[in-house]
Amino acid sequence: MAGGIVANAGASSGMRDLIHPGAWYKNPRLIKLNLWIFLLLITSSTNGYDGSMMNGLQTLTQWQSAFKNPSGGMLGLLNAIQNIGALTATPLAPYVTDSLGRRVPILAGAIIMILGTIIQTTSHSVGQFIGARFLIGFGVTFAANAAPLLTTELAYPSQRGPLTSTYNSLWYSGAIIAAWTTYGSFRIKSSWSWRLPSALQGLPSILQIALMWFCPESPRWLINKGRDAEALRTLAYYHARGNDQDPLIQFEYNEIKEAIALDRAVAEQVSWADLFKTSGNRRRMRIIIAMAFFSQWSGNGLVSYYLSKVLDSIGITDVATQNLINGILQIYNLIVAVSAGLLCDKIGRRTLFLLSNAGMLCFFTMQTITSARFAQTGSHAAANGVLASIFLFYGSYDIAYTPLIVSYTVEILPYQLRAKGFTVFNFTISLALIFNQYVNPIALSALAWKYYIVYCAFLVFELIFMYLFIIETKNRSLEETAAIFDGEEKVAEIHQRATQDVGLAHVAQGERTPSVNDEKVTDEMVEHHLKA
Repeated sequence: MAGGIVANAGASSGMRDLIHPGAWYKNPRLIKLNLWIFLLLITSSTNGYDGSMMNGLQTLTQWQSAFKNPSGGMLGLLNAIQNIGALTATPLAPYVTDSLGRRVPILAGAIIMILGTIIQTTSHSVGQFIGARFLIGFGVTFAANAAPLLTTELAYPSQRGPLTSTYNSLWYSGAIIAAWTTYGSFRIKSSWSWRLPSALQGLPSILQIALMWFCPESPRWLINKGRDAEALRTLAYYHARGNDQDPLIQFEYNEIKEAIALDRAVAEQVSWADLFKTSGNRRRMRIIIAMAFFSQWSGNGLVSYYLSKVLDSIGITDVATQNLINGILQIYNLIVAVSAGLLCDKIGRRTLFLLSNAGMLCFFTMQTITSARFAQTGSHAAANGVLASIFLFYGSYDIAYTPLIVSYTVEILPYQLRAKGFTVFNFTISLALIFNQYVNPIALSALAWKYYIVYCAFLVFELIFMYLFIIETKNRSLEETAAIFDGEEKVAEIHQRATQDVGLAHVAQGERTPSVNDEKVTDEMVEHHLKA
């Protein structure tokens, strides 16, 4: 694999030829579909809110005094306990997602998170606060396991990549709300300075509890459960204004059926061991597990949960200033991450990952050098250098690791393995986070800037790994993307069987098929095509 892999995108030309022309915002069905997808995307906001909220709470004297000035291992536990809760729920989540559908775990997770938020907001002891955060982590796992899957399985084909990439990018929307809430609430003299941010953490879950009952189910899950007619109606309603004979709908429907049938032919009952049985699956899991670790072990965990300690180390100790920096940083992160996610089909996943890793290595090294300089001289210029390097580092992180790690993971996994493979991804992230949240505060206290050198070395390894193993997947259908790792032969087989099933053999040759949604297609052309 030296030099990396760029997969041939030719097989996907048929799908692209069937995409309806015109702006999506002029199609009321696509507007409705994207509003449902937005409801799924805000699941990520809860996680982002938590990280930023805990950063903000650590700057509040009211929170510090309420919980007896936690530091070291106790501070690590307060941060890590949500991920311990997530880790506990991880083995259960894929079974709920695969057996009950994508919507049920999102609803169940939202209900559990609301309960956790209520307990957290009313906490009067460290134990109660820790228990509440465990419950929030337990609930968010069910929702976070299903939401990106439903997003990628519902989205209109040409919008799947950007929309699924937006899922993880909206982590920062929650972070922004939390950062600016704590920036405002620190002026409150009572315990509501920290209870208010705690209470607002439940807002996304309240919205989901109210609306998820009406959200469409995944067509792929419906087909896998033998509910083909429902799946076809869902695809037709949202992707072709209700016309189930539209060429795009017939192609999508048959490609999904053929991909699921091929996967079933290999293994009727999918086990955890199947994730590693074949060479294609091992290639998938190697990248997925590596991305999960890299997303947390690139140095970003230092700022995500311990920004106040990093700023303390360069002489920025004013609470208002720290919260202001945190708020500005989250807005900056959101803008960069969403922009990069929307460009993933134009620039390509591989290019974005390599740019991201190279930038992180460069700017984290800059942060290490300027931190060392400040420690030795107390230079104001060095402190500004640290601050600048934090923003530049996060800009690099956000062009790939924020938008792409979730979307890339779910798109390279075939349907039968998608929930379990995504669970392994989330489990790995939880392990990496727990390690980070325990070790980082202790190491920062003991080593200060010297601890950054560890991350510099690991970033070198990350860049080499991603160069060797990351595979380009842009401009393919979901089924074709998942099949890349099993060889181009399987991609071609799925494509050929889907086109033959629907009678669109000319699609494989790249010929544009008239669509019933094309305003410029005459009635005679449509009638001729549907009779073919």
